[in-house]
Amino acid sequence: MKIPFTLESSLSRRTFMSAAATGTALTALSLLPLSGMAEENNTEQNSSLSEDKKMILGMIVFEGFQLLDTFGPLEMFGALKDKVTIYMIGEKSGNIKSSAGPAVAVDYTFDNSPKLDIVMIPGGMGTRREVNNVPFLSSLKSMAEQTPHVASICTGSAVLAKTGLLDGLKATTNKRSYKWATSQGEKVKWVAQARWVEDGKYFTSSGISAGTDMALALIDKLFGRETAIKVANGAEYEWNTDPHHDPFAKLNGLVD
Repeated sequence: MKIPFTLESSLSRRTFMSAAATGTALTALSLLPLSGMAEENNTEQNSSLSEDKKMILGMIVFEGFQLLDTFGPLEMFGALKDKVTIYMIGEKSGNIKSSAGPAVAVDYTFDNSPKLDIVMIPGGMGTRREVNNVPFLSSLKSMAEQTPHVASICTGSAVLAKTGLLDGLKATTNKRSYKWATSQGEKVKWVAQARWVEDGKYFTSSGISAGTDMALALIDKLFGRETAIKVANGAEYEWNTDPHHDPFAKLNGLVD
């Protein structure tokens, strides 16, 4: 390793030569600058700090989850590998089948999950079961209470509402399943016409593809509009930036 010539290294060399003449070269060697090693240590520390600063996103999965609900938003956040780490979280370990058939492997369960910065819950036919799954609801509630940013996609808001966490807050959900989903939280201020709704730390989105628009809105909030646009363009996705643009509410007879 070549040590650059500086006043410090020049003095150190003279110290070494003087010490060598008196038989104390090894002691003198210990005085030489270890700039290369310091740089390497700093690099390792900076790398560690960079990892520590990354946000952790946990996507909750359950039997019968909707594929696009889950992987639309994750595709957007997945483009931010330098900023976000993604984990799949389930009530139990193993593989969890989606409503369409393909399964995903759970990285962590509710019991051993790392501390999250973002938690998301998708919709799907499995939500009809999970709204009555008391241990699941209890674990989800505890996790959401401790997480700074909480988001639901489609009928995932029905499960979130069943925990009571959305009571008194504005939220939206899938328009085709609107009557059932809204019945899971009578104290929620349900918004019939909305692509997604933000209220405090909670983001809730409408049916299926709306979750991708919501995910970009959350990226916009966390990392800025420029980053969100870059992610959308990278995916060749036309981002609907208007949370109020919801033609499906009218299509399903929820508004005139």
